[in-house]
Amino acid sequence: MKAGITLKELLVDETEATYAITARLIQQVTDHDLSWKPATGHNWMTMGQLLMHCSSFSCGKAIQGFVRGDWGMAEEIESEKGIANQHVPPPSALPTVTSVEQALKLLAEDRNLALTCINEIKESELLTKKLTAPWGGPERSLFQHLLQMIAHLIQHKGQLFYYLKLKGHDLNTSDLWGV
Repeated sequence: MKAGITLKELLVDETEATYAITARLIQQVTDHDLSWKPATGHNWMTMGQLLMHCSSFSCGKAIQGFVRGDWGMAEEIESEKGIANQHVPPPSALPTVTSVEQALKLLAEDRNLALTCINEIKESELLTKKLTAPWGGPERSLFQHLLQMIAHLIQHKGQLFYYLKLKGHDLNTSDLWGV
């Protein structure tokens, strides 16, 4: 990291690194793996659902919501009760990708959306603009919310890493962290 990095540069660096590592992990998956999920426990997403979540719902669209106020939902969902009162659907109701190629395409689009939105922000807004997430929680700075959305993708990248390990892939810490 260079001396004197701005918060915006930090967000861009973290976004770039996280998406690059996630893409390399997704490339380890085959289309045959998409219906797989861990055999023990319950409420697991399938591999395909996890790839859809990483590629479409973990980071870029949420960053768009915080930066532009566009959460990508129908007006009726945003009205009256808002998304804070919605329940998280069970894994069985979550969408899935139909191919690894689709997941990688969606991930690239989500990455571009995240970076475009981050580049739209004025550095001065990152700490001064305060927001509450539509799903609730405390008011936080725009910077904190955006960093948390990158962390959300990081969390699911780790989940994908362990799914691959459980399937017998020869991965190690450097695959998880991109070193």
